[in-house]
Amino acid sequence: MDFNELRTLDFKNIGSASTWIKVMLIAILCIAIIFLVYHYDIKKRLVTLEKEEANELQLKQTFKVKQKRAVNLDLYKQQLEEMQRTFGSMLRQLPSKTEIPGLIVDISQTGLASGLEIDLFKPQAEVKQEFYVEKPIDIRVKGNYHEFGKFASGVAALPRIVTLHDITLTPGNDGGLMTMSAVAKTYRYLDEDEE
Repeated sequence: MDFNELRTLDFKNIGSASTWIKVMLIAILCIAIIFLVYHYDIKKRLVTLEKEEANELQLKQTFKVKQKRAVNLDLYKQQLEEMQRTFGSMLRQLPSKTEIPGLIVDISQTGLASGLEIDLFKPQAEVKQEFYVEKPIDIRVKGNYHEFGKFASGVAALPRIVTLHDITLTPGNDGGLMTMSAVAKTYRYLDEDEE
């Protein structure tokens, strides 16, 4: 290995150089080619590979979730059918627009049948919700605990859905009768023309 030979190297006649210089030049050329290939091609492919591996993990997780759903698909279908049946039966319990006046009379008659003395029975304006309409009725009645309980049971036994809200009991001075203030609410499904 003579380093002086490197100074006097003739690049036009490289074939006449010694073997170790040829090997060294070939090694430098190979290293330069490897560096350029890595820098301009392999590095980009490695970044793409990392992205695809991360995407693969996400896809595997998505697959597991969907596989669990697919395994339970028959159960979900059964639950959906049951919910549709339940919804249909509940929907039939909601009064129609024409049944509201009769239902208001039924609530009033339930109060009278329970032995309550009705001081106030005032239907309010309908309150439109997302897919149903709420019809509140302000009620103020006098009676005792048993009559209030009988009234609440009677309202719950009505064939249509009626709920009692904001119940307030106030002791009375006239013969031990208490006053109950409440809001009875009935609901009806929105007609197609109302939606």
